[in-house]
Amino acid sequence: MSVQDAISLWDATSTEGDYSAPMPNDVSVDVAIVGGGFTGLSTALHCAEKGLSTHVIEAEHIGYGGSGRNCGLVNAALWVPPQDVRKMLGPDYGPRFIKKFGSGPDYVFSLIEKHQIRCEVTKTGTIHAAHSPKGYRDLQGRHAEWQRLGEPVDLLSREEISEMIGTDHFHGGLVDQRAGTLNPMGYCRGLARAARGAGAEISTGVRAKKLRRDGDVWKVETDQGTVTAKAVVLGTNAYTDDLWPGLSQIFTLIHYFQLATKPLGPEAAKILPGKQGLWDTGQIMFNIRRDSYDRLLVGSMGKVHGSKDRGLSHRWAKKQIARIFPSLGPVEFDEAWHGKIAMTPDHLPRIHELDTNLFTPIGYNGRGITTGTMFGETMAGLLTGMDRADLPLPMTRMTAVPSAPFVSRIYQSAFAANQILKSI
Repeated sequence: MSVQDAISLWDATSTEGDYSAPMPNDVSVDVAIVGGGFTGLSTALHCAEKGLSTHVIEAEHIGYGGSGRNCGLVNAALWVPPQDVRKMLGPDYGPRFIKKFGSGPDYVFSLIEKHQIRCEVTKTGTIHAAHSPKGYRDLQGRHAEWQRLGEPVDLLSREEISEMIGTDHFHGGLVDQRAGTLNPMGYCRGLARAARGAGAEISTGVRAKKLRRDGDVWKVETDQGTVTAKAVVLGTNAYTDDLWPGLSQIFTLIHYFQLATKPLGPEAAKILPGKQGLWDTGQIMFNIRRDSYDRLLVGSMGKVHGSKDRGLSHRWAKKQIARIFPSLGPVEFDEAWHGKIAMTPDHLPRIHELDTNLFTPIGYNGRGITTGTMFGETMAGLLTGMDRADLPLPMTRMTAVPSAPFVSRIYQSAFAANQILKSI
């Protein structure tokens, strides 16, 4: 696939092959899964490994949603501080969630190794960089809690973090040794290959039109036939539509964009020499990483305005790179893209039981790689007899966020204004 035809750089450069297949008329399985991203494919893989017949239906192609547009940071836990997670989830679920999702990168890496997924994986950690002295004080609080929990998260001074990143722009940072980076589309396609190898069926270009209960089974009516299943998992997250009434109104939708330079060659050697991914403590988050081909990627909250060659986002990206890495000189870009993030009011993900044997993990708040993968394993456990008391967080019913559409528009305006301000 050419870069021009791709939904993201990752879509164009993944060495894992794409997969597409229509639905073979009507299908009857144990588990129907809607969505061919991290959640749906991890659910399919783990269900198939447990002996359940499984069929994934994807409206577009594998990884078309957030999974193929992701930044590619394999982060541990949540960006909410662990002490806050414990307060919100309580003494039972809080520590359990922190421990399980703190090991999320290790689990992702184990799947990559087990199935030999070609996704440019690195295991050198990620950097949470302080954009200001106040941001550094916040990181000090996070560090103290991770140290109390015995996790390999290091607090670095401004001088130390400058050497690690290749700029003195930041005021210090946390380095999470558990984490890493990858090509998210490569990982997604690799999960699809592994799921098919385990016996799961996957159909692409098939849109679910209606979901209804028929006695003891579910009927997923599509534009190519009907999937009959004992259980259904909706793995659509931020790309949720109106298949289940009200589900798309339980989170605030925001966009996140990226621009990737052309390969920089030797000039990039001093920028993130360890290939860690970075995001900062700014209220409007900013990220940097360098891929396996020495492209520099920069991104932030909001949509792409213009294209990779011209327009507001192009000017913004050039300005940020010049400001942070002034010795780099002029750069050109290979691709620009954006994706969607589902933000919940408390920034915690959810597992909703929408009806009997109808589930959706949702609200990943920008942590799709580990969260989608881990929730896929959880869904398979739940469908094969896991005690609900052992879930990483309590099962809940969906609750609408009436202000979400309005807040989403406010965010969109604020993010665009931020691009304008930082392009001057």
